[in-house]
Amino acid sequence: MTTIFFATDVHGSDICWKKFINAGKFYESDIIILGGDMTGKAIVPIIHQGGDTYKVVLLQQETILHGEDEVEEMVKKVKSRGYYPYRTTPDEIAEISATPGRVDELFAAEVLKTAEQWLAYADERLEGTGIRCYVAPGNDDMFELDDLIRTSKHVQLVEGQVIELDKHHEMISSGWSNITPWHTFREEEEDQLRARYEAMIAQLKDVKNSVFNIHVPPYGSTLDEAPELTEDMRPKYAGRSLVPVGSHAVRAVIEEYQPLLGLFGHIHEAKGTTRLGRTLCINPGSMYEQGRLLGALVKLGRNKVKSYVLTTG
Repeated sequence: MTTIFFATDVHGSDICWKKFINAGKFYESDIIILGGDMTGKAIVPIIHQGGDTYKVVLLQQETILHGEDEVEEMVKKVKSRGYYPYRTTPDEIAEISATPGRVDELFAAEVLKTAEQWLAYADERLEGTGIRCYVAPGNDDMFELDDLIRTSKHVQLVEGQVIELDKHHEMISSGWSNITPWHTFREEEEDQLRARYEAMIAQLKDVKNSVFNIHVPPYGSTLDEAPELTEDMRPKYAGRSLVPVGSHAVRAVIEEYQPLLGLFGHIHEAKGTTRLGRTLCINPGSMYEQGRLLGALVKLGRNKVKSYVLTTG
């Protein structure tokens, strides 16, 4: 029997990444898998106001900080919520605002600096444990992240690969999604997604006993329900109006090939499990902004999923 811990969409949260890396030991898992979207979404400037005073706006709330202890506490808070703290001055803020492309350049640098720290933490914590760690960057993750992950000793990049989990089970992985309104790094049309999956499936020795680790959930599976949005990206209705936004290509390959297990993410609020034919499909959801790691603990037996449970930690 092989025990897997799966989580996804940590989006830059320091505390969620650390919980993920330590989950293998905590849950006595052989393998830990991150299903995509490692990186955060924004930089939070901590602006020097003179002396030992700084100003920061986090989640639309302005806070004045006094002294290094308060600054360090805010840095931890910003990181735990999945943002990138950046100490700066009013003059630098003006220079950044006036220079085209400078914000994107700064953001990329902060993403890669944080990812480098995360990988160093993973290598330290996983050393000597025998726990395998697999990562497939998601649609929100820039391509520069891939080469950085390849430098890690214990975190393996698995995008587009067939991985042998044990002598009975293999896994395919992809962090690409169908087209989104946000024009993210890794998204493409459904026919391209289908071709991407088929290329991996063709390499499987036993598809019926395989695991499909695919970031975007199957269309219409309940694991892909998100709030309906207006053209300016706001919730269309005051109430809870949900629409399926998953991938038709993912649903098609699940229905055709009927793997043992499908692991998905992408839609944070669509936590749950369902079955498409014989395939158990899981989206553990994400609550990274609250510093809570949602996951799924799955035990694979020969020709079956022996047990599974959704976790919160």
